[in-house]
Amino acid sequence: MERKTLQNVFGQFASGVTVITCANADGEPHGATVTAFTAVSLEPRLCQVTLTRKSKACSYLEDKPFAVNILAADQLDIAMHFAGRPATPGPVWAQGPTAPVLCDAAATISCVPWRSYDGGDHIIFIGEIVDAEASGKSPLLYYRSTFHDLGEPTVNSLWTLCADDPHSGWFDSTTDFTPFRRTLDQPA
Repeated sequence: MERKTLQNVFGQFASGVTVITCANADGEPHGATVTAFTAVSLEPRLCQVTLTRKSKACSYLEDKPFAVNILAADQLDIAMHFAGRPATPGPVWAQGPTAPVLCDAAATISCVPWRSYDGGDHIIFIGEIVDAEASGKSPLLYYRSTFHDLGEPTVNSLWTLCADDPHSGWFDSTTDFTPFRRTLDQPA
């Protein structure tokens, strides 16, 4: 399979845009734009980022704390800045609980190292989350090699009014079910 073909297939999956931030060898803030981010576990609290072995940030993350900055829809310039196209003015930094963070992100997740794994031409970093904040801003998205925003919500959403809505209706481990038995003389 051609590399470009596989990249195009991967591009069919819309993802959020993050900047993974950490301190470099001199203790200065450093970041890399990454779309390969996912939640892993609630207990323990874990998330995963995957960085190409060629990136500077990859060498800075091994056994070091980092932050996942989920970019807001109005932070396209920040995404490009950390993807190798520096913007002026540059990013506004703050010191987070574990590593430098970017100001005005949609959300920030601060992590300490938990594990790292060989991921072929990438390294998979699992971070244990020690702090997480959301600003309420809409996220920046990446789909088919293009940046997008979320747009207006639709009332035709798959989960609208559904008891299986993962945000409000999934059954947890404490839910009890009482079987319903119909007798022959009950109408259907």
